[in-house]
Amino acid sequence: MRRVATSIANLIRGFIDLLYPPFKRWVPKLMFRYAFCGSANIVFDWVLYFILYNFVVGHNNIDLGFVVISPHILTLCITFPITLTSGFYLARFVTFTSSTLKESSQLFRYILVVLINLAINYFGLKLLVEMCHIYPTPSKMLITCITVAFSYVSQKYFTFKK
Repeated sequence: MRRVATSIANLIRGFIDLLYPPFKRWVPKLMFRYAFCGSANIVFDWVLYFILYNFVVGHNNIDLGFVVISPHILTLCITFPITLTSGFYLARFVTFTSSTLKESSQLFRYILVVLINLAINYFGLKLLVEMCHIYPTPSKMLITCITVAFSYVSQKYFTFKK
């Protein structure tokens, strides 16, 4: 199984590296790989969310007896672990391949960084939208820039450090 994962990662890395030359003047290869994998994982998340929300979960609240879950939150709960896993494996096997930490340590650290990003998103949106009265979409875009920068530094120097 590990050989299959390594082969797939090598194919993905080779494809990304084919696209890299026009950008090498401005972006280091590691950062380009990170941006490409992260962007691909975001698009995967959006597509998965759309499909699950519209064709699996539906548009109605789910009453579990002790709590009512809105469909958009239930869909988030389903997609989050899937895209967390795909993001971790892309980062581990495609982007940050030279780390010598054990995979379990990397996974724990990756989850920690993702949870910090969730907190940054939550509190950032509260601050910008509710207190500063900035529209939600530009607020989310600004916060995404912050979390992407935080994630890159955290993943490079903490989660997948050499």
